Amino acid sequence: MTSVTTPLWLLGIGIVALLVHLVVERTRHRRQLAELPTRIVVNGIRGKSSVTRLIAGALRADSRRTVFAKTTGTAARLIYPQGREVPIRRGRGGVNVIEQIGVVRRAVHAGADTLVIECMAVLPELQQVNQELLIEGDIVVISNVREDHLDEMGPTLDDVARSLSRSMPHRGTVVTAERERLHILREEAERRQCSVVAVDPDSVTDAEMRRFRWITFKENVAIALAVAKLCGVDRATALKGMWQASPDPGVLRVDACAHQGRRFAAVNLFAANDPESTLMNINLLRERRLIGERVAVVINCRPDRIERNGQMGGIIPDIKPSRVFLIGTPTRSALHLIPEQWRDRVVDLDGEHRTGEELRDAIVEKLGAGETGTALLMIGNIHGRGEELLEALHSVTVAATAAAPFDELSQTLERIYKLDTARKPDGADNKAPVDMDATVVLSRADLTATAVLNSARIAVLHADRRRAARP
Repeated sequence: MTSVTTPLWLLGIGIVALLVHLVVERTRHRRQLAELPTRIVVNGIRGKSSVTRLIAGALRADSRRTVFAKTTGTAARLIYPQGREVPIRRGRGGVNVIEQIGVVRRAVHAGADTLVIECMAVLPELQQVNQELLIEGDIVVISNVREDHLDEMGPTLDDVARSLSRSMPHRGTVVTAERERLHILREEAERRQCSVVAVDPDSVTDAEMRRFRWITFKENVAIALAVAKLCGVDRATALKGMWQASPDPGVLRVDACAHQGRRFAAVNLFAANDPESTLMNINLLRERRLIGERVAVVINCRPDRIERNGQMGGIIPDIKPSRVFLIGTPTRSALHLIPEQWRDRVVDLDGEHRTGEELRDAIVEKLGAGETGTALLMIGNIHGRGEELLEALHSVTVAATAAAPFDELSQTLERIYKLDTARKPDGADNKAPVDMDATVVLSRADLTATAVLNSARIAVLHADRRRAARP
């Protein structure tokens, strides 16, 4: 009898000790939350990291605030009050929503009074836990409702809207750029006695958008302006802070590449991995003349994203590419939804037996000799062969732009070639001065590539001042 009851007593003591520990930790966490009077949670399907950075930048411009932010996008980052960024290193356990407790503790230790934090949960239940137990945000952003994570939040977009609503603050405020399912968000907000601020992207002017050094959407900027207003920051101050904010590592960017005697633009659209977001990004690039009319498409397929692979194949007629390259596996999952009249443009490279360099070389070879105006749009999923292809393309990147038209990028790229090949008779460099109104030279660390052509200068075109001087 004794041998049975003793372990039960020990178990009981252990349970009591655990409960006491949880109560103590919960009390400590709530005390730390109280030291952050302004807490903003950013949720949604697309643009969360960009919106988080925009809001943090807008609020950081207010000298009365000390802002700490955290993103969970392409590369998770802690952003300290002065803008210093620290990558988040995770152990074998991988991503866990409980890490938000540590983020709160770091924010308090950094002396912050404002926390802007991206929701890292996908499951609706965990989104609710993130809001109600871990952050208790008084302002929650739901950027948009798109087709993604349908297994966890779907199966319909109405279901996704309701799942995202689990993160709404009771008696708080929700800011959103969603339009089609705004009525659902309003219904869910009413149940939680929560007010809804629906932003108008057209309230952001083209002139204000041109001041950004990186590519973002009016919807994202409008959300950040609305949050700033709720926090008492005026529009001019908020915009200034956003213009100075650093972009997310996965931000949309156009890279100029040179390889095998061909010059082309490489555009990483893997982050916009649903059809609607992909087409929005492509249309934005075309509207701003960041890419030309001639494009080729790479669809990277993943075996655990069969439906998404097919969705990317289905939007090929909307993109109108000259070539369609299929990589990853199974490529047939994308091929079977590409309309028959576009099949003659498809190059199936499979890719499971090829390295990133081999994929790059095969793609460049098919672009056509002498073609210098093609933009290579990479869509679908980044993981697997997509990552390897990007790394291979980075090794042949010679310039990157986020603000200049494609023709200006081509001209500057041509000039870089001339500067690199011009030499004095004695072998010394004979380099013409670079027009700094057109070109801002960055360090190599500003590109994610680690192996860029040694002879090339890395440049980000900055054409605002040149445009302003035009009649």
